[in-house]
Amino acid sequence: MTQSLPFYLYKLVPSTSPVREPLPDRLPISQLDQESGFIHLSTALQVPNTLKYFFKDEPLVYVLRIEFDQVVDDIRWESPDAKVCGPRPDEGLFPHLYNGLKLGKHEVESIAVWTNEAGWDKAISQAKPWLLY
Repeated sequence: MTQSLPFYLYKLVPSTSPVREPLPDRLPISQLDQESGFIHLSTALQVPNTLKYFFKDEPLVYVLRIEFDQVVDDIRWESPDAKVCGPRPDEGLFPHLYNGLKLGKHEVESIAVWTNEAGWDKAISQAKPWLLY
């Protein structure tokens, strides 16, 4: 089943890389993103599992919300390892940002800080009005 395109994409940043406002033109890039050559993002529907699998032991995360229309030309829908590609979101395909590893004040629309309270369910539930597909 093919899904419609999202309004927002999200970048999850661990507590070890604090995000402060005002945002700079370019935030520091994670080692994973540097090694991959692109910025790993998630849709609102993918955020819960991204948190559970990749951030389960983090005490908090910074969640950066990015307007899809602002980055659409630089997005590729791919498997996490970038070996499988498709034209739009579908089962198992994630948005990867190919723009020279630039993520900062011109790309990020807003920021939320979520706390891990014996799991991410409470943070996700409280973020529903903000965590939009």
